[in-house]
Amino acid sequence: MRLLVVGGAGFVGSNCVRRWVSAGREVAVYDLFTYAGRPENLQDVRDRVAVIRGDVADEAALDRAVADHRPDLVVNFAAESHVDRSINEPARFVRTNVLGVFALMEVARRRRVPVVHISTDEVYGDMHGLPPAGEESPLRPSSPYSASKASGDLLILSYARTYGVDAKIVRPSNMYGPYQHPEKLIPRTVARILLGRPAVIYGDGGDVRDYLYVEDFCEALDAIIERGRHVIYNVPGGNPRTVREVVESVTRILGRGEVRRGRARPGGDRAYAMEGRRVAELGWRPRTPWEAGLRRTVEWYLANRWWWEPLVDGYVLRDEPW
Repeated sequence: MRLLVVGGAGFVGSNCVRRWVSAGREVAVYDLFTYAGRPENLQDVRDRVAVIRGDVADEAALDRAVADHRPDLVVNFAAESHVDRSINEPARFVRTNVLGVFALMEVARRRRVPVVHISTDEVYGDMHGLPPAGEESPLRPSSPYSASKASGDLLILSYARTYGVDAKIVRPSNMYGPYQHPEKLIPRTVARILLGRPAVIYGDGGDVRDYLYVEDFCEALDAIIERGRHVIYNVPGGNPRTVREVVESVTRILGRGEVRRGRARPGGDRAYAMEGRRVAELGWRPRTPWEAGLRRTVEWYLANRWWWEPLVDGYVLRDEPW
């Protein structure tokens, strides 16, 4: 199978690219290489993938990539993905997550190429006190980030219905693991502690997220690509944890670290929760226990300071990024 992986140099994309290359798939990576998508993320497979520098919102460039590589499938990981940054700079999120999906759907419509798009559990909004969301649950996004992702999902559904584009939408819960940018909670906590700064818990630290180890997600994605028959798939991690629990677990693994409390995130969601019956019917279950996955992740950051230290900027070092 020939794959064109849009956003394949980012955190999740590069982990899946590594898996696909190891399985003998022919992979081309299309990525703009912004602050989160980096050549370093692909260093160990660089000689086995084709790399095209391009913007997902550049329809002409994306069309050329599809025409040149003739993929059997386009997998779209390209996204602005950090809620905190979306509060400060929402325009970037609309451009990539909405206009980028529009460009991709136009190319898919003309070239008649199937698309698998990676979305997020955050499109369902705050699930505190509600049953876990199913794939047909209403979309109730809260932040500019989740609203832009929900908009992209709706565009894809419209192209599937109106034009018959072969498309799937995959909605994972909060992922963690190697190669995640230090703007995100787990690597940010590790980086700040190693740099002698306090870890920060926003608000009371009681917000709940469901954690999914990135390699488990890549396995789920393969099952959906190979055997999936539905248009939308939730991929829950089955590891709900409060922010406080996550930060305290990281400090315990590191054996050190001061923890401070900051202001709550504006418009923050109290909890995310999804059920995953559809992906379970494909024979997939998350395999990595929370403690094992977290320890593996923390140890990776300890061993790879060369990778994350150049990414530490004023944004990561600020106690409150909004």
